[in-house]
Amino acid sequence: MDHVTNRMQTQTLGYPRIGRDRELKRALESNWAGKLDARSLMAVFDSVVEAGWITQREAGIDAIAVGGESLYDHVLDWSIRFGLIPERFRGLEGLKRTFAMARGLPGIPALEMTKWFDTNYHYLVPEVEADVTPVADFADYLALIGRARAVLGARAVPVVPGPFTFLRLSHLVAPLGAVLDKLLPLYRELFTALARLGVTEVQIHDPALVLSGVCAFRDDIERAYAGLADSGVRLNLVTYFDDLGDAYPWVANLPVDVLSLDFTRGETLSLIEEYGWPAGKVLAAGVIDGRSIWRVRPGTVQEILSRLQALAAFQVSGTLRLSASSSLQHVPHSAARETGLPEALRNVLAFADEKLTELAMLARGDLAGANAAWATFQAFAPADEAVRARVAALTADDFRRALPYEERRPQQVALPRLPMTTIGSYPQTREVRQLRARYTRGEITTAEYEAGIDALTAYAIGVQDGLGLDMLVHGEFERTDMVEFFAQKLTGFAFTQHGWVQSFGSRCVRPPIIYADIARPKAMTVREFSVAQSFTAKPVKGMLTGPVTIINWSYPRTDIPRHEIAYQLGLALRDEIADLEAAGAKAVQVDEPALREGLPLKREHWDAYLTWATDAFRLATGKALPETQVHTHMCYSEFGEILEAIDRLDADVISIENARSDDATLGELAAYGYPREVGPGVYDIHSPVVPTVAFVEEKLRSFLRHLAPERIWVNPDCGLKTRAWAEVLPSLQAMVAAVMRLREELAPANSSQSPGA
Repeated sequence: MDHVTNRMQTQTLGYPRIGRDRELKRALESNWAGKLDARSLMAVFDSVVEAGWITQREAGIDAIAVGGESLYDHVLDWSIRFGLIPERFRGLEGLKRTFAMARGLPGIPALEMTKWFDTNYHYLVPEVEADVTPVADFADYLALIGRARAVLGARAVPVVPGPFTFLRLSHLVAPLGAVLDKLLPLYRELFTALARLGVTEVQIHDPALVLSGVCAFRDDIERAYAGLADSGVRLNLVTYFDDLGDAYPWVANLPVDVLSLDFTRGETLSLIEEYGWPAGKVLAAGVIDGRSIWRVRPGTVQEILSRLQALAAFQVSGTLRLSASSSLQHVPHSAARETGLPEALRNVLAFADEKLTELAMLARGDLAGANAAWATFQAFAPADEAVRARVAALTADDFRRALPYEERRPQQVALPRLPMTTIGSYPQTREVRQLRARYTRGEITTAEYEAGIDALTAYAIGVQDGLGLDMLVHGEFERTDMVEFFAQKLTGFAFTQHGWVQSFGSRCVRPPIIYADIARPKAMTVREFSVAQSFTAKPVKGMLTGPVTIINWSYPRTDIPRHEIAYQLGLALRDEIADLEAAGAKAVQVDEPALREGLPLKREHWDAYLTWATDAFRLATGKALPETQVHTHMCYSEFGEILEAIDRLDADVISIENARSDDATLGELAAYGYPREVGPGVYDIHSPVVPTVAFVEEKLRSFLRHLAPERIWVNPDCGLKTRAWAEVLPSLQAMVAAVMRLREELAPANSSQSPGA
């Protein structure tokens, strides 16, 4: 990379991979529907990937990360490349195997899916079986790197997962060190092959090095990097999402040539100043936040660079690079496309493309205009003093229910044992999307739109009532997204047209932007709840998204404390619950799937986060009447280590993802002695596979080994919006049939469940 002189070099760690207009999403879904063949799918993939490379090249980036692009999930890709393929998938080949591991097939359950560190990206968890012998197949990866070098030349820097992170985030039967010894020869084989292609530097992404407890693996990690040090390429060890903490002194001295560190989270700068920097090693300083959509604040970045350049180690030319803090896959493509946003707001936004520009400008020492843009924005979005005063006036009583669970539960709705419900949403069919689109374009009136939504709601209620479910939901047909819907009803939020980011596979979300203080001008969900309740005598749940999830699935202001934003949201939701109760709601579900996701990566920071996060939920629900049953839902959130916080939420019923985790979370709740009711998912809604009655029945029997029947609810893993009615109806029929069988076994005590049971 000697083509650039007289300025600091720049690097990226990854780029959005779904396409500017979600081309890859659409191609994947067309392929799964049988409308697009594999060759055409790969053509779309190649086009999206190359467009990202060219964008980074034209922005002037010196070292462009390549090879992290993926059809579905990069961790899944490396499971396959390392030959770590569970037995149940070995009879399959090619894309059929890849998608079976991601989505499952009849009789072949998919890999478990969970959150990538503290982000809203989901990865597929590798299963490393006890007797597995990794066998490398890097053909597709080497071909990808070859294409990248043809487009980018020496700027192309391949990305590979760090061996520690790959195994730390896997399901391991054997000790990590033993599996590591099997993998290291494959890494050396790969690096040798890359060197033959002309590659001179490789990024090894090992973010698990920032986790608490990493020092316990020091011997394994040092052995791994010692084994890779003379493999023919320069090693760029990349960590992100936090600082290295206690591991910094020895990680900084691993035998690598470049160390890429995150300066936007944690205390990386203080660690370098305290412990020093090893001579001869390059630091790639991640000063451009890869997970935030806000422009840099020049003063903050300039202070970091000034303090670094004051250290002797960085007064030698070439020892300091500028970098994004992480892959840019966590932000949308381009803020410039968001012409519908107020100019004062748009001018302080930086999506992936703008971050490339910031890197290039920062390398030249030129951030002109940023300070003026921030000053204009501050005048555009002043504080809402009434909202802040309401938060300041909160007392302890605002955060707790009027009665403890044991006293309020007998006042709540009585249902049969093993009561059946669903999590909230029903299929977002083409009809639903077209109805919303026509309304957005002004082609139909509000009355016509609401009539259409009401007809869809009536159908969903009729289906649930007819199947025999016990507590119903309205279906959420009016909601494009569980966060965006509420954000549109609140003050302080802005919305993009093209701001899509990948959540998993073909699933994309468009996070709203929290740019000001938050308030609720009027009721948000009461009309739809009242319509749904009018169609049935059974209880219908009011459906709300919790404050922590709204924050974690939005892009919040970074200069307002997150706990204060959470409390503002909690107050808005508290007011909504009161209005739902006045409309007749007997149960309200406040979803918090992102509670675990937001947990800091360092254990020493857990208590502070969990205190305000659970307080925000309790603020939202604390004034609910004793007879109002409060539900919450959490999906793909392993929370065995934070069960005290889950208990502290004081929800009457918690429903959890369970199908891919083999009852692990349920077992943890039972072992903890969780005192309230639990709805473990009986089937995986992220798979197109329709469960059989026998499958659901076996699931229910496994639940009964953990909990008494009076404490078990029956529901799918998550909402059903991504599934088709042709999958939903038989799946729910199987669920109902299995429950009816078990209810017969539980008779005669099953005539009705005592609300105090």
